[in-house]
Amino acid sequence: MAQVLRPLKGTFLQEDFPDLIVGLAEPDDSAVYRIDGNRAIISTTDFFPPVVDSPYDFGAIAAANALSDVYAMGGRPLMAINLVAFPDGLDMEILSEILRGGADKVKEAGAVIAGGHTITDKEPKYGLSVTGEVELDKLLLKSGAKVADKLILTKPLGVGVITTALKQGVIADNFLQNAVRSMSRLNNIASQLAVKHNVHAMTDITGYSLLGHGHEMAHLSHVGLRIEFNRLNWLDGALSYAEQDIFPGGMNRNQDYFAKWTKFEGNFADFQKQLLFDPQTSGGLLMAVDPTVADELLHDLVSYGEDAFYVGDVIEGDGELIVRDV
Repeated sequence: MAQVLRPLKGTFLQEDFPDLIVGLAEPDDSAVYRIDGNRAIISTTDFFPPVVDSPYDFGAIAAANALSDVYAMGGRPLMAINLVAFPDGLDMEILSEILRGGADKVKEAGAVIAGGHTITDKEPKYGLSVTGEVELDKLLLKSGAKVADKLILTKPLGVGVITTALKQGVIADNFLQNAVRSMSRLNNIASQLAVKHNVHAMTDITGYSLLGHGHEMAHLSHVGLRIEFNRLNWLDGALSYAEQDIFPGGMNRNQDYFAKWTKFEGNFADFQKQLLFDPQTSGGLLMAVDPTVADELLHDLVSYGEDAFYVGDVIEGDGELIVRDV
């Protein structure tokens, strides 16, 4: 992706757009544009093919995923634009349910859907372009992690494995429904608590996996991350399906790219390593927080119903990841 975007950096120079706080020069979860001395606009977009069979659930998950990038910056969504690709000849009731699921999730976020655009495609795709706002003194970036920070994640892992088990027709219904609930859950409360407790850095865990997005945080913060494998929480069924080698293709791409920055210390089975490269859909927020307030933040997250847990801590380094089995 960096190679694709490189020509744009020569076209749009940072010095020509001083109010663009976050953009091509400093990649993050969303673009951020200052509008006055106190506030900035957040802009992001995301869409993808169905990850579950239920059109309504797909719409809700896709919307939650797109909204998450605003929450990852410490912001509040204001409005969204539907992005739709839909095949000719497919029952329009399916599209109606997709849009209903997305609309309900946007309404839950306190935002409004203000329009949209639809094209014809061979496969359904749905997502949102989201506009939000953030107070500048509450803006959270990937690049603020500090050595000795504690790492907290707010949702369990294993989404890619679960949705692949669904595609292969081997999923247990209770495992699927648990994953749908997790993917559909907004990251709004978690974001608000992160701002309240002044976390140093934050990003959401999506398609690049825990280690991929962890590397981005570490690299931009000029630190390393130490991940404690035995602290990680997994969606029900994820470990057993992974042991059966049920992984999405994105896992291999993530592993091929991010493995160069990753060192495993201890005894790991191949499937355990691969799980850490599993692409997530609408995953949780990864927070780097001062150790003196980490316990209080984790307590508040759990009190508000978040499935939050410690992941590890921040160490000296420059983008390196160490995974331990202790």
